[in-house]
Amino acid sequence: MKLSTGTRLSLRTVALLYLAVLVVFPLGAILYRTFENGIVSFFQLITTPAAQSALQLSLIIVAIVVPLNVVFGVVTALALARGNFRGKGLVQAVVDLPFAVSPVIVGVALILLWGAGGWFGFLAEWGITIIFALPGMVLATIFVTLPFVVREVEPVLHEIGQEQEEAAATLGATSWQTFWRITLPAIRWGLTYGVVLTVARALGEFGAVIIVSTNLPGISQTLTLLVNARYEDFNQPGAYAASTLLMVVAVIVLLLMTVLDRKRTKE
Repeated sequence: MKLSTGTRLSLRTVALLYLAVLVVFPLGAILYRTFENGIVSFFQLITTPAAQSALQLSLIIVAIVVPLNVVFGVVTALALARGNFRGKGLVQAVVDLPFAVSPVIVGVALILLWGAGGWFGFLAEWGITIIFALPGMVLATIFVTLPFVVREVEPVLHEIGQEQEEAAATLGATSWQTFWRITLPAIRWGLTYGVVLTVARALGEFGAVIIVSTNLPGISQTLTLLVNARYEDFNQPGAYAASTLLMVVAVIVLLLMTVLDRKRTKE
């Protein structure tokens, strides 16, 4: 369908206004509030011990969650794309479950399992603390980021087919050799894109993490929890500064996603 010039301009104007109201104006307001007292004040607010600890904890969680989700995601994608087994539909549904379940429910479920009085609450008697500590926050983040690697890698595996893998097997290659030399290079862009999405989601997670953490500065407070805590304490400049720091990290991740997507499209 060919649209007239006036119609195209009208559609573009509506789309730009929609994006401006929902995205540009709110982010612009945060940036204005962040730097209204000067850039020196901004750096002072993001270099406090609480802010440094929050950023460090967020990065630690990302460093733990991403490798685990990469291994699980690739294995699961291979099983779904190459396998034909009973219960495959159930596995597909479980992978997509984090998209449907509220993160708050995830946090409550983790407390019921790992908290005091839960199924695995006896671990606390052995000195193993899960809930209201780093392990619980990691578990919550793993759950909410579970689908990204799987859903980026599985379509690529379907697209490339099995011909090259079967040819390698006929030439005497082992399963590991086939994976490292044939499969992994073929899925590298899908895997990388899934990793970037996982990083972005892990950095910005709030609902599940706040349920399973103490939200105490320097102990179990991530960057997103710091923003919420500062705002609740009426420290609005501090909340704006932490929000801007988180936004800068998100923009870097978004730019990386864009670059990777273009490279993947060219190939």
